[in-house]
Amino acid sequence: MASGAKALFLEDLAIGQKFRSGSIEVTEDEIVAFAKQFDPQPFHLGNESAKKTIFAGLAASGWHTAALTMRLLIDGALPISGGTIGLGAEVSWPRPVRPGDRLTAESEIVEITPSRSKPNQALVTVRTTTRNQNDETVQSLTSKILAFNKGHIPGGGA
Repeated sequence: MASGAKALFLEDLAIGQKFRSGSIEVTEDEIVAFAKQFDPQPFHLGNESAKKTIFAGLAASGWHTAALTMRLLIDGALPISGGTIGLGAEVSWPRPVRPGDRLTAESEIVEITPSRSKPNQALVTVRTTTRNQNDETVQSLTSKILAFNKGHIPGGGA
């Protein structure tokens, strides 16, 4: 974890527990660069081409928003020891991300399901909401991640 947040093990987690990230600013250049490589649609490639679309201006790809959210999670909004190992997710983007937006993420533990076959780990359901500087939700993500007890992370990581 880049932020130095204390890495949490399974026994440190509880339903209702919340984590909040720092913030990250989204630039026009980053939106266009991401789109050129991964999602080359007119509303992501430049302000002029985007003006003629449903967005009426440049909007980040939802996948760019997801990647930025992942960065915020790794930097402290979900400090799971051994890494944030995703096992599935549902995502929605209710509002576009625009150049100059400053994003933050808040994660909440909503369920912990211990493994029946591997007692040293559990499936943790997490709801993460990514918001812009106006406190408007730009992404809702419900994900299932793997969490391990202390001393039981594959490969010996802590």
